[in-house]
Amino acid sequence: MNSVFASIDPIAFSLGPLEVRWYGVIIAMGIVIGYLIAQREMIKRGFSADFLADLLIWVLPLSILGARFYYVAFEWSHYQENPEQIIQIWNGGIAIHGALITAVLVAYLFTKKRESSFLKVADILAPSILIGQAIGRWGNFINQEAHGGEVSRTFLENMFIPDWIINQMYIDGAYYHPTFLYESLWSFAGVILLLLLRRKNLIRGELFFFYITWYSFGRFFIEGMRTDSLYVIGELRTAQLVSVCAIVLVIGLTIYRRVTQKKLAHYLEE
Repeated sequence: MNSVFASIDPIAFSLGPLEVRWYGVIIAMGIVIGYLIAQREMIKRGFSADFLADLLIWVLPLSILGARFYYVAFEWSHYQENPEQIIQIWNGGIAIHGALITAVLVAYLFTKKRESSFLKVADILAPSILIGQAIGRWGNFINQEAHGGEVSRTFLENMFIPDWIINQMYIDGAYYHPTFLYESLWSFAGVILLLLLRRKNLIRGELFFFYITWYSFGRFFIEGMRTDSLYVIGELRTAQLVSVCAIVLVIGLTIYRRVTQKKLAHYLEE
């Protein structure tokens, strides 16, 4: 079988000299869908119609910066020798953990300023964050990045993956694990679980904690398959270390709150 395929053009369309990439279009789509889902729930839970938009005005640009700085920090040996590339984000090099950490810090400060409950907001936004991540991974698919190690075409066909995905995983003469797909499907499953858990009226904050645990658990194993990982020391992958620390932290917080605090607000409470 001839294994030479034309990959999907990463350029969605051009406006004069400006090239709009599918990666950006897909990320924007994830943000819009996540916003629409969250906005409806925000209003139902008693927030003003403009609360979420005001929050995103701060979160989105600062999270992009956080994602870039995080990546640069763990690739400092390269950027130290090429400092002019630090701002060249259009050439790639962002990390989702950097974006998430920044988003949490910004959201905490924002809710504190507005005298709102951070955990209440975080619970509402958890499914939207995860659906944004699930959709965003398809930008990696278009760019033929964030993939795993080499596999055979037969291996991919046996997974019943559509040909258009298999063909896009043919990169420089070889096929690779579609780890973007694994993470996207894992994230979509998490979204469904989060939406179902909303009905259970969990203690405030525990939907957000579940999101962190679910995503981190899946990311730990998927990261071990990837070929483009950031590393802390030696072969210790940064994303795996962060995932383990995040899981331990939220489980510890959950136990601590349930044991030491007797009157905790629940999700459905105003």
